[in-house]
Formats: sequence, structure tokens, C-alpha cells
Amino acid sequence: MKPAVLIVNLGTPEAPTAKKVRPYLREFLSDRRVVEMHPAVWRPILDGIILRVRPKASAEKYASIWYPEGSPLMHWTVRQRDALIERLGDSAEVRLAMRYGKPSVQSELSRLHADGYRKVLVVPLYPQYAASSAGTVVDEVARWILDARDQLEIRTVRSFPEAPAYIDALVGAIESSWQENGRPDFAGGDKLITSFHGIPKAMHEGGDPYRYECEATADLLRKRLGLDEGQLVVTFQSVFGPSEWLKPATIDMVEELGKGGTRRVDVICPGFMADCLETLEEINILNRETFTGAGGQEFHYIPWANDSEGCINTIEEQVAGRIAGW
Repeated sequence: MKPAVLIVNLGTPEAPTAKKVRPYLREFLSDRRVVEMHPAVWRPILDGIILRVRPKASAEKYASIWYPEGSPLMHWTVRQRDALIERLGDSAEVRLAMRYGKPSVQSELSRLHADGYRKVLVVPLYPQYAASSAGTVVDEVARWILDARDQLEIRTVRSFPEAPAYIDALVGAIESSWQENGRPDFAGGDKLITSFHGIPKAMHEGGDPYRYECEATADLLRKRLGLDEGQLVVTFQSVFGPSEWLKPATIDMVEELGKGGTRRVDVICPGFMADCLETLEEINILNRETFTGAGGQEFHYIPWANDSEGCINTIEEQVAGRIAGW
């Protein structure tokens, strides 16, 4: 039988309500890869404070970017699955799963097994590896394997921060945006910001390669676009909790630039392969308001992923070589 491909994204609540956000946050924030604090210390904080307060606030943010057909992240991941089905044809079965929420990784692996598939390529949709993103997807696959009597033959994609199709997709999106909006005046101080999801500094210091892989992506973009480190800057978003995270924070950077007289910033999020809360609300609403409120004039969010040709090329490139000969 032909192999199967399981693309996996982070996950999403089923609806933008506190009732639906709460179980999603509970599952996400209970993962020891995401919050490394010992459960004996963390669970009282999670149950007693965070899950009492955060679901309502998060639901309001989700509601501000929710599509008529549902979650943006789910919408675009479905479109990616469908596009990949067209690209791969009869060479592979293609399914999707979410690490948190539904459909779960374990349920989809069980469904593939029940449908007769025995060779499965798991593709976490994270270009840069972090233990708290791609690592936890592999953890979940391993848990399924541990419980299985008739195990699947599994291959996984670790990361692809320098993959040719991926860099082409980012460069193409940036150049298309510049054709539409004009090229930033880099000599006059305009900036291109590559905003990646953050991780706690302690994870970085503990050996997580994430920051280095983000910087590797940014270095290739600089070379392709002819920019230097002062013109294309790396920042980290989505800080959560009191611990110190990787810096500079995107929200702090755009405020500082606005106050400092920077006229324009363009922001692209290379680590997100589907528009979601972190891109549509955090970047395109909150960071935009922060920059213009601090004195900036032009803020351009540059979408690159979703079901764009470049994004689908990126996923197909990761799949094609790994299922060859299967």
C-alpha cells in the first residue's frame, strides 16, 4: 500500500468562546515541553489562576480574527492538505492533525492504521525546530507507538530553516509586497522585521537550537534580498508568563522604532505556515496599533504561507524526498 503523509499544526479551539478555549489551553499548557515547570508547582497556577482568567481574554482575541467558516489556522491547514493531495496524486494518502485539540495526532495515526496504512511520514508544520513545537509532535507520535502492538513504520521531518523552496517562498512574498506597496527606504531607516514565535531563554540556554535556526533563515533572506543586519532584524513574539524569553520582543521593537522616528516597518512571520491568532491578531492588529501609536506611519504585514504556491511548494519539497522509494 502507498505511504501516508500526516501534516501537523499546533491546534486551535473549536470556537472563539471561553468554554471552547479553556480545554484547548489546558491541553496546550499542560505539555511539559511547553511549560517545563514541575506539575506540582505549575498545575495549581494553571488551574487556579490561568484557566480562570485567560480563556475569556483569549476568546475575545480569537473572535476578532475568526473566519465565517471557522478557525483561520484550521481553514488554512485544510487548504494545505487539499493542495498537497492534488500535488501528490496517487503517490501518497494525505491527512492532517493538530497537536492540541482536534483531530489529534493519536486519533489520526489510529485511523491511518485502521485504514491499512503502515508507512507514515509525519510533517510538523514548523520550519524551525524547537522542543516545544516540532519536538512535542514527535513526542505524541512516540506515545502512540509505545501503546501500539502492530506499530507503524514512521518517518518524521525535523525542521527546514534553510530549505530552498521555503526561502524562495519567503523572498517571493516579500518582493510581491514591495511591488504592491513600494520598496522600504532602508537608507532612511525603514525596517524589515522577521518575527518568530519566542521560547523562554532558559530553553535556549538548555540547548534548544531554535534561535540558531531562526537566525539561519534570516541570514539567507538577507543574502537574497541584499540587506544587512540593521535592515532585516530578527525578533520574537508571543511572550507568555513571568520568565525571561528570547529578545528582542517584536512588540518592544516596533514601539521603540515608532518612538525613534522610523517611518515604516514591514513584518513577515517565517515560522508560521498558516495565519492564526499570532499573525492576524498579535502582529497585524496589536503590533500595528503599537507601531502607529508610537509615531510610526506605515505598517505592512506580509503574509507568505497558507495555500500560496510557495507554501505548498515548501511542504511538497519536504514530503517528496522522504516518501521516495517507500
